[in-house]
Amino acid sequence: MSQIIEKKKQVVSEIAAKLRESKSTVLVDYRGLNVAEVTELRKQLREAGVEFKVYKNTMSRRATEEANLAELNEQLVGPTAIAFSADDVIAPAKIIHGFAKKHEALEIKAGVIEGNIASVEDVQALAELPSREGLLSMLLSVLQAPVRNFALATKAVADQKEEQGA
Repeated sequence: MSQIIEKKKQVVSEIAAKLRESKSTVLVDYRGLNVAEVTELRKQLREAGVEFKVYKNTMSRRATEEANLAELNEQLVGPTAIAFSADDVIAPAKIIHGFAKKHEALEIKAGVIEGNIASVEDVQALAELPSREGLLSMLLSVLQAPVRNFALATKAVADQKEEQGA
């Protein structure tokens, strides 16, 4: 009997550690998805480096209390899967939100973004942000604009002087 309790304690501490270490965590209700759809979702998440697991709600509740995220307990009802991302904040939200648009059975319950509880709306807002590469390209474009405009103005002045001199 004590071996079973020890295994359960290990699972609880594993979940709590993942909750603390993840940059982004998303809780979903996967009721209504068939096996092929869940497999496709798992594949997309795995390719992005996101871990997707299903745990017993009682163990998840104990883990949220251990990780000081007890507000999530009200969401841990019914079939719940948890997506953990240790590297990318946006990836789990973006993939799950996109998948939920195509498969209405998948429902986002809540999330944890860098240690803070996130509502469904927060997770959806995060999902709609551009990727890191997209944000960097936007920043680069903004930084290049003044130089580009200066170069165009200089060329226009040079062309005008050339026409006046000819």
